[in-house]
Amino acid sequence: MPRLLPDFHAVIDGTAPDRDRSIDVARLSALLVVMFGHCALLLATITSDGVQIGNTLGAVPSLQPATWVLQVMPLFFFAGAAAGVYSWQDGTPWGTWLFTRAQRLCRPALWYLGAWTVALIAVRFTMGAESAAALGNEAVALLWFLGTYLIVLAFVPALARLRSGRSVTLVVMGLMAAAALGDWARISTHTMEAGAANLLVAWLIPMVIGAAYAHRFIAPGTALAVAAGTLAVQVLLAEFGPYDVSLVVTGTERMSNVTPPTLLLALQCIWMSSLFIACAGAVRRWAERPRIWYLIVVGNSGAMTLYLWHIAAIAIATFGLHAVGLDAYDPAAPYFWRNIAIRALVFAVVMTVMFLLLSPLEHNPLRWWDARVRASGRASTVAGVLVCVAGVALLLMAKNGLGTGAGWMLLALFIGALAGARLSAGRPPARCEEAERNPASGLSAR
Repeated sequence: MPRLLPDFHAVIDGTAPDRDRSIDVARLSALLVVMFGHCALLLATITSDGVQIGNTLGAVPSLQPATWVLQVMPLFFFAGAAAGVYSWQDGTPWGTWLFTRAQRLCRPALWYLGAWTVALIAVRFTMGAESAAALGNEAVALLWFLGTYLIVLAFVPALARLRSGRSVTLVVMGLMAAAALGDWARISTHTMEAGAANLLVAWLIPMVIGAAYAHRFIAPGTALAVAAGTLAVQVLLAEFGPYDVSLVVTGTERMSNVTPPTLLLALQCIWMSSLFIACAGAVRRWAERPRIWYLIVVGNSGAMTLYLWHIAAIAIATFGLHAVGLDAYDPAAPYFWRNIAIRALVFAVVMTVMFLLLSPLEHNPLRWWDARVRASGRASTVAGVLVCVAGVALLLMAKNGLGTGAGWMLLALFIGALAGARLSAGRPPARCEEAERNPASGLSAR
């Protein structure tokens, strides 16, 4: 019978002595905050009019300042850039490197989208197109992160070539100026689309800082000073600027700080990433404890499973508790916070079961998709560009939903771009093709 979890001693003994464990902690900690944050923020019940959905932050605006702690997405991008710089080797073709990262990231997403495609087709024929579209909107909303991440990963090879803290400072300052310009365009035109470039600009900021951390350009003391100064600026901007306080979606925003990101969120990226650098040494030492490290490794081994399926697990917990009279829908109702706590416990159990069942899909290679990557030159570049196209398609799908005509077209574009990238990434260099056609010439070339 296959093991559901890896062997404890194999994990401990198999960890490289020079591994930066703080990066693994950053990724998993941020993921847990996102998961349980969503669990606490969802207001849901079923009435005679159907399913009613709300948001705790929209219902209780006084809680919105808490999002300055709960908005931990910068740590995902920070950790991704640091891990990418650690894995980068000079001379590796850009597109080949990017596609190898996409193989691991997209494998569980392909399973996820396949499952939802079957589910939405069933809903379409049993409950109608409107229900399928509504469910499709919720099913793919969180895929904005994977789409954005695939795009910003394309910049890691360039970030790996940064050579000084001064260059990092100049890049971050340029990105901050671009974010401010995007906000100005958005405010002056009263359209979100005018600030769409900030989806790339803002999330590149923690990527740059993550690369600087991997290069050891920022000392802990300096990072702490930067975090404190940036946080002070952010507080002043929230108090006197045109921005809402909340750094996550509430459903009641005047000007969302998330869709697209604003300068306020860009400042969050700087101080949160810098604060982590200041604490990284202590985090690394804490993660060296064998039992702690084992849990961190196990959690990270199924990180995409946790991210993709946690909303479904929250829904199961929420509506299961509704069936036994433990709704958490009205914050003013008696026992609301007790019911939220119960929901969190049930969610943890449901998510654990789903993790054990579904996380193997992250590790079991798909025969064609996970074939060896060996492209260079133009073929490698084409593969990298198509990975970025797939990321854009995923972003648009997250915005438009799945279950509509536009959603299905974007899904087809996503799959088609990945398939094209796979075909291009599998092409051997011209010399290898010649050697394969004529083995003697390959031998004589040695």
